[in-house]
Amino acid sequence: MRKEYDFSKSRKNPYASQLKKQITIRLDEDAIEYFKGISEEVGIPYQSLINLYLRDCVASNRKLSLSWKKRAEREPG
Repeated sequence: MRKEYDFSKSRKNPYASQLKKQITIRLDEDAIEYFKGISEEVGIPYQSLINLYLRDCVASNRKLSLSWKKRAEREPG
């Protein structure tokens, strides 16, 4: 290892914008347990597994099918 390094010709990481960003997200317990179970089987951290799943959703342009039940009409009175 050198005593000193010359960084005068260094440049910014061109992939810095593609690095992961830490966020806070609220997940249901059963969803966390599901991914933790799979992560133990495949041997990777569950956070990485969730990230891989979300990236797969992005790559395949997967859309959620949400259907909300209509609120029953209230009876007068």
